[in-house]
Amino acid sequence: MTDVRIGIIGGGLMGRELAAICGRWLHLVDHPVRPSVVAVADLNPAALEWFRQVPTIETLTDSWQEVIDDDSLDVLYIAVPHDAHEEIYTAAAAAGRDFLAEKPFGIDLGAAERIADSIQQAGVFVRVSSEMPFFPGALRAYEHARSGALGELLEVRSAFLHSSDIDRDKPINWKRRADTCGDIGVMGDLGMHVAHVPLRLGYSPSSIYALLDDIVTERPAAAGSGEMVRCDTWDNALITMRGHAGDRAFPMLWETKRIAPGNMNTWMFEAIGMDGGVRFSSRTPAYFERFRREGSEQIWEQVQPGNISAWPMVSGAIFEFGFADALLQMWASYLAERAGALGDRFATATVSEALGAHRVFDAAARSHSSHRAID
Repeated sequence: MTDVRIGIIGGGLMGRELAAICGRWLHLVDHPVRPSVVAVADLNPAALEWFRQVPTIETLTDSWQEVIDDDSLDVLYIAVPHDAHEEIYTAAAAAGRDFLAEKPFGIDLGAAERIADSIQQAGVFVRVSSEMPFFPGALRAYEHARSGALGELLEVRSAFLHSSDIDRDKPINWKRRADTCGDIGVMGDLGMHVAHVPLRLGYSPSSIYALLDDIVTERPAAAGSGEMVRCDTWDNALITMRGHAGDRAFPMLWETKRIAPGNMNTWMFEAIGMDGGVRFSSRTPAYFERFRREGSEQIWEQVQPGNISAWPMVSGAIFEFGFADALLQMWASYLAERAGALGDRFATATVSEALGAHRVFDAAARSHSSHRAID
């Protein structure tokens, strides 16, 4: 193994998840690198305090620039609010730092394009966080769709549905303010999840028509404060479009919802063709579903792939897979690809895929404003 020293900028939930992932890295079999989190930057002292229990930590600071300037670091993980993406991502690229970026890769399309330009000029290795396709059932669904077994495509649906905002008394935070989350709202927050697999399959979007919904228009400024403030981001987004695969154009639907009653944190993908179909939902992570025809019979069958991950793990195939495993697999993918050792395994979301997603979200916002489809 080659040691990889990681610096985190933004020590919130996902930064803590990364520290935990590094602590169980030996769960992977024959991975070429061994990562450790050694530096963390965050403006919140309480966030930094959590990392004192991580045995590999050397630096805790309130300065993201200090982490970027640290030549002892090999990789950065940058998980900050969307309005800070452009400044910090471009600074990291200019300093020659490889990094894993958080979605949506800039507060808007213009920011994403400028970030991408800075990365190309610097020649650094950058990927974008998107862990849900690393569930074994999701990987099998992707491979089945890619194989051509579906035949002529009829429709594709990709969705991320959760209920984080169903409580109207939940205090406002940066994700519920357009100046920090962006005018694209929930599409920026959750959209990379729905875009990753369709774009990886080459389903090129056009004729985008969107319905955006701002459901909870005000929230408490703080818990128990009694003061209500404007909540001005889109809560739910329904984006319809034409997908293109070869000469065939077909309906494609992307859904991102913060208010989806009955769903806790559900990612799903479905593709139906004339000859077959496939679907996976993280609500039923133990299996994916496959459609086939035998003569006049039409058959949906459940397939249990077991714990067969993109990168092999010490856990037996009989054990069930979870969210923390998906994060481990995403980081295994990113660091293996950076080391030139990924092979033909499923890869972390690319800069070009993040740009493709942003183009859809930008068109969706314009579609909603103009009440027409946008090419």
